Amino acid sequence: MGNKRQDVCKKRVLVVGANSYIGDSFAKYAGEQLHVDIVDSYDEWKTTPFEGYDSILLVAGLVHQKWNRKERKSNKDLYFAVNRDFAIDVAKKAKASGVGQFIYMSSMAVYGLTSGEISADTKPSPKKNDYYGLSKYQAEESLTKMFCEPCIIRPPMVYGPNCPGNFPRLVQLAKAFPIFPNINNRRSMIYIDNLCAFIMYAVKNGCMGVYLPQNREYVNTTNLVQTIAMLNGRRLPITRLFNPLVFLVGKFSSRINKMFGCLTYTRDELVDKYNKVDFIEGVKNTLGI
Repeated sequence: MGNKRQDVCKKRVLVVGANSYIGDSFAKYAGEQLHVDIVDSYDEWKTTPFEGYDSILLVAGLVHQKWNRKERKSNKDLYFAVNRDFAIDVAKKAKASGVGQFIYMSSMAVYGLTSGEISADTKPSPKKNDYYGLSKYQAEESLTKMFCEPCIIRPPMVYGPNCPGNFPRLVQLAKAFPIFPNINNRRSMIYIDNLCAFIMYAVKNGCMGVYLPQNREYVNTTNLVQTIAMLNGRRLPITRLFNPLVFLVGKFSSRINKMFGCLTYTRDELVDKYNKVDFIEGVKNTLGI
């Protein structure tokens, strides 16, 4: 009986996006403090009643790294069907069901930037050929019209144990390279538990508007790769000799620019409320050390 009374007091969250990295991680992270249910983005969400939930968290989406598809005109419609149209369909059901808070997991890609500092006043401007960023932003615009002020989260690169995306590539570089460029850059990243802590904060406080969560510390790529190498028991020398080549190639390669360029969010007053794991601990956890 005591457990049932305690559960009644918990806010109820329905996560749409089973088998997604963020969705599964959040359900596991917040399960003791919130009542969290999770459904897939295929048919299960359609047959699941939304009534009675305080928040709907939509994390399902089409990400090019996960699907191993490059953004070509041939799959342009798929990006918009999944990231925009599907989000609208879920939001319509949430609104019709009287759900008070709709949380949409967007992306830093909506800004269309590969370098610079992004603040709360920076206006999104996704690149026309970036179907991922463009579809995410169009979804944001549609949701804002429907809900007036949904909770939109635009995380930077997310990393953690078994994460997809760019972090595993950095681990490979740390293990394979005999020497590494010494680049003095800064990038915003967020460890998965810190992102989950932010989502839980947003649910508990009924947050609305646009949010840019990130780690308390900015990440330097050279320092990150050296740290990964060190934690794997090897020393990785660094040199500035390759820097001119890195900067030259970065002008033509978005992948190199993402790795070594500077792209940060301005820190805000919320950063200390959800940063539970520091840089070194997060890297250790990600590597399983």
